[in-house]
Amino acid sequence: MFEGLFQPMHLLIIFGIALLVFGPKKLPELGKGIGEGIRGFKASMRPEEEKSPSTTTIVTDDQVATKK
Repeated sequence: MFEGLFQPMHLLIIFGIALLVFGPKKLPELGKGIGEGIRGFKASMRPEEEKSPSTTTIVTDDQVATKK
């Protein structure tokens, strides 16, 4: 049903329409926002044990300091 939906010519037409609608100055900002959203989504989908720790404990002689 959807065979050949995203052929190169179709993608060029979609890009051209986006360029006309948003303008050349706004497209890099949109791409950056979409990329950050995808990275955030991937980070939230990782299991907890794979995530980096958000707090660091530094132990000195008699003091314990915690950074966030």
